[in-house]
Amino acid sequence: MQISSLNSEILFTQNIVEAVNNKLSKKNISKIFILTDTNTHNFCLPLLLESLEEFNPHIITIASGDKSKNIQSLTHIWNILSNENADRQSLLINLGGGMVTDIGGFAASTFKRGIECWNIPTSLLAMIDASAGGKTGINYNDLKNEIGTFSFPAYVFIDSIFLKTLDKRNWLSGFAEMIKHALISDEDQWISILSNDIESPNTENLLNAIQKSVSVKNNIVLQDPKEQNLRKTLNFGHTIGHAFESYFAKTDKTLLHGEAIAAGMICELFLSFKICEFPESRMGQWITFIRKLYPKVILKREQFKEIIHLMSHDKKNEEGRIKCVLLGKNGEVIINRELSKTDIETSLLFYIDLI
Repeated sequence: MQISSLNSEILFTQNIVEAVNNKLSKKNISKIFILTDTNTHNFCLPLLLESLEEFNPHIITIASGDKSKNIQSLTHIWNILSNENADRQSLLINLGGGMVTDIGGFAASTFKRGIECWNIPTSLLAMIDASAGGKTGINYNDLKNEIGTFSFPAYVFIDSIFLKTLDKRNWLSGFAEMIKHALISDEDQWISILSNDIESPNTENLLNAIQKSVSVKNNIVLQDPKEQNLRKTLNFGHTIGHAFESYFAKTDKTLLHGEAIAAGMICELFLSFKICEFPESRMGQWITFIRKLYPKVILKREQFKEIIHLMSHDKKNEEGRIKCVLLGKNGEVIINRELSKTDIETSLLFYIDLI
């Protein structure tokens, strides 16, 4: 299956070598660079090299983990591209999770004002969210994705074979974004996600679910590629979730992205009920579902001030006012809903009081 995006194609395959070879045969590439992290270098790169051996690709490897999505890693990538004489006809293939596709996309979009890049996501999170949609970037000053660009990869190759390398925690991190896509979508998507067998996912069914989830995001991106209006719906759970993620990144208890977003969705589901008349029964159903899958984030009241401060840097904010995405009484998505400090504190209290 193939989904057309903006200047980009998203390809679903069960033979990554054949898919990559097919596209390379139609390109005039001068040099190929492959960006990996230490994990994907060991577990995923050997499979991809089968299709690229004749091109003698240059391998760039950075440390795994979101803390590597920084200016130092970006400079390292630029230095290798420059030292190896990459030109405008060079190709950067980002092989990894969301950290790799984010920073690799940013490096490609800025080196010599832009070279072609392809994304091969190896985590469920990257397949669902980070690898498609054209957002690239790095974290800066302890803030998530503070610096970045909108730049679409020429191709995104999604092959479920890479999911076999994931542990359950990372698998669930990606599934959180599938939950979000369901919540901002329609009844059919809700039912599909709620009925998913998380413990024993069927590979074929999972690939179909990934296709549906990617389609939800892509349909929104096509209408609003630079997040002026409709695309903000994709930030449900992220205003509070990103603040959780940034806060705990500075501690010895780092949260995976999906774990932070799961907590953020619970808080924002509660606010949807309190502020926008989202049905209490629906709120309870989804919160119960999320709580069964994700460990509770241990949060204390004295941490609220810093969480709210981090939320003040959210890119959706205007003139210092914190804006959020909430759900309405008929399940409609409400963007740019302003939150008061009291609203946020109430939602955080609700979260920490959950059993």
